[in-house]
Amino acid sequence: MVAGHYKAEQVDSNKAAINNPDLKIQVTVDEVFDNDHRVVNTKGGATGKFTFSAADSGEHKICFLPSIPGGGGWLSGGQVSGAIRLTLDLAIGETSQIESTDKSKISEIVQKVKDLNGRLHDIRREQVFQREREAEFRDQSESTNARVVRWSLLQLVVLGITCAWQLSHLRAFFIKQKLT
Repeated sequence: MVAGHYKAEQVDSNKAAINNPDLKIQVTVDEVFDNDHRVVNTKGGATGKFTFSAADSGEHKICFLPSIPGGGGWLSGGQVSGAIRLTLDLAIGETSQIESTDKSKISEIVQKVKDLNGRLHDIRREQVFQREREAEFRDQSESTNARVVRWSLLQLVVLGITCAWQLSHLRAFFIKQKLT
């Protein structure tokens, strides 16, 4: 396990360090002995770290490419003009320190996953509750609609009987008066 910490500073003509927050560094690590197999390809800020595991011993090529997004004019393509001072600290084989920092990150991630699972469980419970409420509302709406249809049919029957009764009485009245 190889861990590297780097710090890049832009240097002016007086060799004074300039703090440029827009300075970005691309770090690549290639295994020269394995046909330049790329092990690491990360982009980071002016300070950062990178880690990789070297399965086999051999020569590795570490490349740092500085750039400033949108800086340096339209002809420079984001490349840094001037000099860059790079401070590099490599730790080879210090897996315990790396693993301890990784374990703290992993425990934070595990806690976030547990929180997300809890939220997901709450959302599922709320969805089940909403489905039950929708089913109850649907059943109540269907029973209300069925009662409305029955009441309407009853009214139609009563209206039909009333019409028949009135027509029979009106005919009896006309016969009595001898109008027909």
